[in-house]
Amino acid sequence: MTAATDIQISDMDRARADLYNFLGALLARPPEEMLLTQTAGLQGDDTELGKAIATLAKLAKVTKPKAAVSEFNKLFVGLGRGELLPFASYYLTGFLNEKPLALLRQDMMARGMQRSDTVFEPEDSIASLMEMMAAMIVGRFGPPADLTAQKDFFNRHIGPWAGHFFTDLEEAKTSVFYSPVGTVGKIFMSVEAEAFRMSGAS
Repeated sequence: MTAATDIQISDMDRARADLYNFLGALLARPPEEMLLTQTAGLQGDDTELGKAIATLAKLAKVTKPKAAVSEFNKLFVGLGRGELLPFASYYLTGFLNEKPLALLRQDMMARGMQRSDTVFEPEDSIASLMEMMAAMIVGRFGPPADLTAQKDFFNRHIGPWAGHFFTDLEEAKTSVFYSPVGTVGKIFMSVEAEAFRMSGAS
């Protein structure tokens, strides 16, 4: 088996992995000051995605960590539950810990991925799936996944619901800082889905 370090990863794929990781970091826990500062320093281009990133950067400049914590908790934690439940099982079946989670765990095992000991929520959270996709692209669990494997994982575990989640996040009544996070995620999921569709990978 070829070592992951022997395989060249294109700048485009590194950028994709970085964006998956970035979304995963914002959705896993409230952003601390360092992440807010990094987000504020992002620059977008004239594409739809670039404009959404620029909007997020502007909002990050005026968002205090305490406000981000409060917003995150209202969105995802709440008293009993937050405004949104960011899990594949919930979006696809209406319940937590259902078949989509079982299928994901099978795929994770096959790919040598396992939940961190410090993570206690189900593996089919949007944050975990963003981080898994990034890891596959750059080869954090062995050789980088080829386009066919990436497409298969995306179409099985992310594509059917992530766009809906990000739209809900964009429009959630609690969302302020997280509204453009939702916009970035929604556009990125659409770009990825179209790229996989056009790739011809099967």
